[in-house]
Amino acid sequence: MYKTVKNPMAIAAFVYIYGMRNIFVILFIFSATASFSQSDALAKNYFEQGQFEKSLRIYEKLNKENPYRLDYFMGTVQSNQQLENFAEAERLIKDKLGNGRNFPQLYVELGYNYSLQNNQELAAVSYNKAIETIEVNPNYSYNIGRTFEEYSLLDEAVVVYEKAMALSDKLDFNMQLAQIYGEQGKLEKMFDSYLGLVEKNNSFKGAAQRYFSLYTTEDPNNEANLQLKKTLLQRSQQNPDVLYNELLSWLFIQQKEYKKAFIQEKAIYKRIGADLGGITELAYIAISDEDYDIGREVVNYIIENSFTPQNKLQGNQILMKMEVKTATTKEYPEVEKRFEKLLDEFGRNRETYLLQIDYNHFLAFQNNKKELAIENLKTLVKEDLTAYQEARVKMELADILVFDEKFNEALIYYSQIQKIVQSDVLAQEARFKVARTSYFKGDFEWAQVQLDVLKKSTSQLMANDAMQLSLLIRDNSLEDSTQTALKKYARADLLAFQDRNTEAIDALEDILTNNKGEKIEDEALLKQGEIYEKIGVYSKAENNYLKIIEFYNDDILADDAHYRLAKIYEEKLDLPDKAKTQYEAIIFNFADSIYFVDARKKYRSLRGDAIN
Repeated sequence: MYKTVKNPMAIAAFVYIYGMRNIFVILFIFSATASFSQSDALAKNYFEQGQFEKSLRIYEKLNKENPYRLDYFMGTVQSNQQLENFAEAERLIKDKLGNGRNFPQLYVELGYNYSLQNNQELAAVSYNKAIETIEVNPNYSYNIGRTFEEYSLLDEAVVVYEKAMALSDKLDFNMQLAQIYGEQGKLEKMFDSYLGLVEKNNSFKGAAQRYFSLYTTEDPNNEANLQLKKTLLQRSQQNPDVLYNELLSWLFIQQKEYKKAFIQEKAIYKRIGADLGGITELAYIAISDEDYDIGREVVNYIIENSFTPQNKLQGNQILMKMEVKTATTKEYPEVEKRFEKLLDEFGRNRETYLLQIDYNHFLAFQNNKKELAIENLKTLVKEDLTAYQEARVKMELADILVFDEKFNEALIYYSQIQKIVQSDVLAQEARFKVARTSYFKGDFEWAQVQLDVLKKSTSQLMANDAMQLSLLIRDNSLEDSTQTALKKYARADLLAFQDRNTEAIDALEDILTNNKGEKIEDEALLKQGEIYEKIGVYSKAENNYLKIIEFYNDDILADDAHYRLAKIYEEKLDLPDKAKTQYEAIIFNFADSIYFVDARKKYRSLRGDAIN
């Protein structure tokens, strides 16, 4: 029975003393924890530096003060092993195993200690003991399997995981097994394990595709591609789930076999019947890869099977993008008629604003009808558009005005876009185009102001574009206060933008002849090379890039030259060995290049690597 304390002063004193005692306890705990943490870090540091005697002394102390911390115990064991004190390591492990606590993974550690002494028979005995404990409690399997993996004992780890899954349907080690099978080169088992995961949880499909892409390539005859296709077809026959159609379509797209992918997408659509999204995505992929025959087939299927005007409109819009891209000059009047017919059918309103943008882009940039395109877009912008739609229409309108060299009017529209969609990436694009337009008209100072803001852009692509133009202006303004060569280059750049390619090449040739040795020479060589590529004169493009590599290989454009040259050799001139040499140059000499990742992938593909 506690006695009630009525004196307020006594209560206050009691609370104070009790509180101070708890503070001291807390401070002691914090102090002890900090001390252990510092000692642990020091021990790890000594171990990593190879000072094993020092790490051993600290781990022995930590292990004595914290007998239930397995990491301190293993630090002691491993320090002894590094010092070749195998008998002491064995004693420690056996004592730990005999103390009544369940650490069956220590049988793996004991076996590994025997293997360090080349005693494989005793090692195997210990490994088997570890595996046998799973029959007592399958939940031991995670720690045991993980320990086997740490020592690259993959066969034993597989036995552990497979045995545990057979003993308990609550355990799922498909992920661990798939990764191990991949390391072992057992492709069939690897794919089976990943697919087992996807079957149980469809949300894992995207992750599985990422794992598959580590082994598959664009080559349909690659061993991993063939095995994955075989596995998917077998599973599809056993269990005709739409999942396998989706994964087969994905595989065929990786292999650029779009017709086969289309067969799978049609099968999916016929079974689900509500969404043309997968087929539409396939159309975009095929067209972007310039497979126009299958592209037309896919798009026509979309149009024929569209249940809504919106889907039908989208299909026709994709079809017209392809027609514009593939039409010859003689076919332009027919393309124009088809656009007009579609707009008569679907209307000239906010619902068709994207189709109208495409149409007027075609009129201005290909069909030499800039005035008509400008008039059409000025009419469209008066429609009841959303803010984003208005910004998109004004962007196209301003681009055409730049194309027509009506720079001041274009700048007004670009400035309006920044106010209409302030937080959207379109606003950043408009700011960049303000800078580019100012650069075209020779107002380099104002262009530089805009670019300095954009270099901090959240859009990496926009920031890169801004950085490149900023460097061009700054580098070529320092040594030439009159900016004569830069003005010539800006004019050539505008001519290239206007598709006046012959004039652009001549303008750049003037720089290369009359401004030889100046800072802008490598820029002129690169730009001229790009235009030669555009018009299909690959030998001259090659010559330009080789000059940059020879004379400017330490400058900022060297990786661009290597990369563009590699692409010409690989894709246009069918010279894979030369392409490989250029990709290799990027890998070894330009590790910070934006082309590094793609160059490494292309290099490995050309070298014939089966696994990425």
